Amino acid sequence: MTTLRRWWPWLGLVARLVVGTVWVAAGWLKLPDPAASVRAVRAYRILPESVVPLVGHALPILEIATGLLLIVGLGVRIAAIVSLLLQVAFIIGISSAWWRGLQIECGCFGGGGGTIPDATSKYPWEIARDSGLAILAALLVVWPRTRIALDNALFAPSYDDEDYKAEEPIR
Repeated sequence: MTTLRRWWPWLGLVARLVVGTVWVAAGWLKLPDPAASVRAVRAYRILPESVVPLVGHALPILEIATGLLLIVGLGVRIAAIVSLLLQVAFIIGISSAWWRGLQIECGCFGGGGGTIPDATSKYPWEIARDSGLAILAALLVVWPRTRIALDNALFAPSYDDEDYKAEEPIR
């Protein structure tokens, strides 16, 4: 456990950058065509139509904001919780589409909503990708302190907490 504790700040930095970059890319690719984002949300046939436009328009902004917070290391635990909840929602959505036999693009990185032949063969890979990102986000929820994070400059660690005791402060 001591080895993990020693290396986690650096591994956590990598986790933050990976998850954050994926969120920024996913949101950024959706921004130019908000109608496609709305179509992608609608294609899953899960949400009531009254909230589909709101979710479709807000999702890219939420993804970019979450990603940027993770990349700069500000509010890491909160951003990781949002990330984890989004990943779980996406896993449920893709699983539901797969189970119901829908042949749709996931819309994860823009576009989406259209039908594509043999989409179900892509669903396991999309679920695996989102599961990996969810695991990284969950680790950041539990251990949000990482290297090169604004949180470290703004909020001093609580040395009463066993998780944050170290030979030197994390910077």
